[in-house]
Amino acid sequence: MRLVRYDSGQGPRTGRVETGGDGDVVRELGPSGPGAVAGRLAEVVLLAPCDPRTIVCVGSNYPCQLAEKGRPRPERPALFLKAPNAVVGPGEPVLRPAGVQRLEYEGELAVVIGRRARDLDERAAWSHVLGLTCANDVTAHDYRADGQWARAKSADTFCPLGPWIETEPGAGPWGLRTTLNGRTVQESDTGAMIFDVARILAHVTRWITLQPGDVVLTGSPGGVGPMTAGDRVTVEIDGVGTLENPVADRPAPVPH
Repeated sequence: MRLVRYDSGQGPRTGRVETGGDGDVVRELGPSGPGAVAGRLAEVVLLAPCDPRTIVCVGSNYPCQLAEKGRPRPERPALFLKAPNAVVGPGEPVLRPAGVQRLEYEGELAVVIGRRARDLDERAAWSHVLGLTCANDVTAHDYRADGQWARAKSADTFCPLGPWIETEPGAGPWGLRTTLNGRTVQESDTGAMIFDVARILAHVTRWITLQPGDVVLTGSPGGVGPMTAGDRVTVEIDGVGTLENPVADRPAPVPH
């Protein structure tokens, strides 16, 4: 099932994508179950498919990226956070802050939590997952010099998610491709990850309790590179979906 959040004109709504004789439509999901058809999928304004309170990210999780950067293989998942203000949906622009010289894309598989998760055993980890979606772990490379990654990872628009949550993605591994203006810049599959989803969730929930709607980004393969205003970045994951976002410059702040 493909679960979406969309703009109803009166605020965000939750729905599911259904395939019919006339193409895909979005049907509203309410507390009592399925409701009316909100419109054709192509005509509905999709939002980020969840509204996470917590976004946990894993770095250095693909050998090809480690080789590019000359880093050793980690003994455990390397974790950092992105702030919820960074979340945007499909089609929304990624905004490069004024003064940033190198803004980077990082296509990733994102795991959306379905029920409260704490101290998970690897064997039970998937039972706490609602589904999978696509993510772009946008990074302001310039800001890494802070020594802390708050600015580098959590500026507004730095966490595109979507286009929906796929609750039945099929058995992995899932192929992952990132394209920049139609040119493939990253290509791998999740079977190459050093730490798989179950291992990541077990590790994260030793310290961080995850709630329904929270998101875990599982790392990016090699090929991370720069993007600039006017570019379009697409993250495609087999069996999950395709997330596309344009890039634009954020207006410089007006002095007070």
